[in-house]
Amino acid sequence: MSKPSARSRLADSAFALFDERGYEQTTVDDIAERAGLGRTTFFRHYRSKEDVIFPDHDRLLDLIRDRLATSSHSTALVAVSDAVRLVLLHYLDEGDLARRRYVLTSKVAALRDREIASVARYQRLFREFIGDWMGDEAKSASLRAELMSAAVVAAHNHVLRRWLRGETTDPVGEVDEAMRDVLALFPTGGSPTSGSGTTVVAFRTGQDIDALLPSLRRLVEGGAEH
Repeated sequence: MSKPSARSRLADSAFALFDERGYEQTTVDDIAERAGLGRTTFFRHYRSKEDVIFPDHDRLLDLIRDRLATSSHSTALVAVSDAVRLVLLHYLDEGDLARRRYVLTSKVAALRDREIASVARYQRLFREFIGDWMGDEAKSASLRAELMSAAVVAAHNHVLRRWLRGETTDPVGEVDEAMRDVLALFPTGGSPTSGSGTTVVAFRTGQDIDALLPSLRRLVEGGAEH
């Protein structure tokens, strides 16, 4: 059996100390000492003790950008769904570490604030992609892109929280179903279009919107964890 990497040892040591002493009372030196490593090794892998807690959001964002960049206009929504699945799979691969992070961020306000800021980065990336896909610079189109990206992130977070709480054994299947719910809120059609003739997302109106609101509320209930 291979020896755990220095990065893994540091993460395991950090979470163990956070459980024993509390986040605020644990120092970088404490973490390095518990892992049997030096400060230099710690900072080779992490910029701060806060960075031990969170996944590599920059790498995840790059993976999302890469997946979205491979799509065409006709496959854009498939790419969005695939990108959401990529993020979820990252958390599933982390296993117990993701669950321990969830517990910790629910207790420490500073960490919760950072998590919320990270969620905003994902939502902005999806918003920009969806806005470009719609190809319409009108104010109403900007609002549609904002709403759709918020629903996309909420769908992911809803399923992720269920898995973190042990409420589902099929998070991948649930996130795919949730994304189908999201896309049903924003059906596509032949109009309206931009000046170049690009198809954009067209909202349903009137009674149809009222019928869809409970589904959207279900997706966005609860707090943020991405």
